[in-house]
Amino acid sequence: MHSGEIRQKFLSFFEKRGHKVVSSASVVPANDPSVLFTTAGMQQFKPYYIGGADAVKDFGSLNLASSQKCVRTSDIEEVGDKSHLTFFEMLGNFSFGGYWKKEAIEWAHEFITKELGLTIDYVSIFAGEVNVPEDKESEEIWKSIDPEITIKKFGRADNFWGPTGEEGPCGPTTEIYVDGIEVWNIVFNEYYQNKDGGLTSLKVRGIDTGMGLERLVKVVQQTDSVFETDMFESLIQITDSRIVADHIRTSVFMISDGVIPSNTDRGYILRRLLRRAYVHARKIEAGTEVLNSVAAAVINHPSYRNLYSFAANTKEVVMGEIEKFKKALDAGLKQVEKGEDPFILFTSYGLPLEIIEEVTTVDKEKFERQMEEHKKMSSVAGEQKFSAKVGGSANPEGGKN
Repeated sequence: MHSGEIRQKFLSFFEKRGHKVVSSASVVPANDPSVLFTTAGMQQFKPYYIGGADAVKDFGSLNLASSQKCVRTSDIEEVGDKSHLTFFEMLGNFSFGGYWKKEAIEWAHEFITKELGLTIDYVSIFAGEVNVPEDKESEEIWKSIDPEITIKKFGRADNFWGPTGEEGPCGPTTEIYVDGIEVWNIVFNEYYQNKDGGLTSLKVRGIDTGMGLERLVKVVQQTDSVFETDMFESLIQITDSRIVADHIRTSVFMISDGVIPSNTDRGYILRRLLRRAYVHARKIEAGTEVLNSVAAAVINHPSYRNLYSFAANTKEVVMGEIEKFKKALDAGLKQVEKGEDPFILFTSYGLPLEIIEEVTTVDKEKFERQMEEHKKMSSVAGEQKFSAKVGGSANPEGGKN
């Protein structure tokens, strides 16, 4: 099955079971300052879990399904292995009091084993910790479906999800593993975590599931990695670098949702991805035109056609940032070749250590000492500038200003 067929198969499965199919939200979360990017399918539905919005009024149903665009950069150093990505789609089915564990688990089992014909290696459930009991109900449901199924029990680090950001809905999970990979995480949202980490029970228990489309496609298409699936085939034909393919793909989706390169927040993440993509392309002696071609391949990908729209200036933003970075990097490296300390790449050209290490030899301990000295000097300079700026204002100690 093509990735587009798998996505549609999931959505149709839950639509037939009383779920309203909802379009993906932007990768830039609306009205949620606690996170920079949308990292899970449930993010756009957070108000419905805590009673702040009415799903029936807004969607005509307590049960929803979606394929959500997500960006996560916490594992950026792992990108390039078999399954880690910075952009991915999260298939999910959600309920705000419409159904609970039995239906969620039975439908998940049915979709995996009957709709897709896959074999489950094992499932995991929450083992229980302080103030949160062991999830015996899920264990009993799994055994009623398949008495021979392998069930593993783990603590909060593995089988308790959420919240997204500092506070929000959360709860114990049950996870499904196929071919050694966690493909589906089913969250039972029954708690609200406050900023201090304390848990209170939600008035309405909710279902929140997440299944990474790219990982699922890998399993269905029986490839060795996500980069060998049809979702990356056209990109990898252009560049052998998995990191280039991943980072340009993520950048294209970011830009199309309104993010532009900058030195702060989301813009900095985008800038970082584009710079890393260029550095890795440079390593394999690929020119900037390769990055442009990868961006075009993402925009024209069959799996996204008629599903996602891309900004008309996407390639221009990508190439504008990369060309600007290329000039700065070339100028900086010429200085280093002439004997300048590599630290100049940070102070004069704004390159972070992770990029500098990719393009030249760095004494990391020395660099970190220089960084501390630079911070101190910047702090002193900032204080002096502030003092000069307020020099003509009221003097709290009296006397002339």
